[in-house]
Amino acid sequence: MALSVAFAGLGSMGVPMARNLVRRGFPVRGYDVRPEGQAAFEAAAGSGGTGAATVAAAAEGADVLILMVVNAAQAETALFGEGALAALAPDATVILMATCPPDAVSALAARVEAAGRRFVDAPVSGGVVGAEAATLTIMAAAPAEVLERVRPVLDALGDKVFVVGTRAGQGATVKAVNQLLCGVHIVACAEALSLAARVGVDLGVVLDILSGSSASSWMLKDRGPRMLEAEPRVTSAVDIFVKDLGIVLEAGRDQKAALPLAALAHQLFLSTSGRGDGAADDSQVIRAYRLLNGD
Repeated sequence: MALSVAFAGLGSMGVPMARNLVRRGFPVRGYDVRPEGQAAFEAAAGSGGTGAATVAAAAEGADVLILMVVNAAQAETALFGEGALAALAPDATVILMATCPPDAVSALAARVEAAGRRFVDAPVSGGVVGAEAATLTIMAAAPAEVLERVRPVLDALGDKVFVVGTRAGQGATVKAVNQLLCGVHIVACAEALSLAARVGVDLGVVLDILSGSSASSWMLKDRGPRMLEAEPRVTSAVDIFVKDLGIVLEAGRDQKAALPLAALAHQLFLSTSGRGDGAADDSQVIRAYRLLNGD
């Protein structure tokens, strides 16, 4: 019998993730603080998914609670402030899939385990595209027996499930490393295309050249075309990298690791957000360069 799943956080990634669980035969109750998120889930999930009025109602008797929320504070509120943890089945597992600071994840795990439940630290990478296609990369950290129990749930969400450790916080640390590279790569792409624009060459041609050369990267191929659009579809917002690179820098401070490239990338995303573009696609960090160069 399939594990019953409560899913909290029905945003642009959460809705397709919850829908994919339904498609794989898991009964899912979903909750989001925004009514439109819940409505989108119910419309996408069909008869296998139902909405809940509160996160505690979604978690009532569930075997697994997935938290795809904005940050650690939201996870803490859902679990302890709004009663989701107490509502779960006695042997339930909490899977935190949001990007959060490693120390905060460790603290949440300790409180969950003290209440007799299990905890899996399992942040994801792959964005909306990966969420929709169930091809997310999942960086999971938990004791082997805990992971074994929820492995079918993780397999329904991603095609690359990596076990990165046995302790909560280890998955979050690997995700921070991932986000460091992603953020720096996006900014580097923006800088390169800004220089090309400055000298007046055809950016479409430049992008074709770079994408097929040793200078290429996944981020260039994915974000580069959107940097050439005035208002591209949002698959990952500027404010996500403001948050995630902030987590990277926090992790660096905790470990006394110098991260100058991450710090500069964070400042460029922050300045883009500060001008009112925080909800724009993260490729639009290129707007910071346009202002710097007077374009």
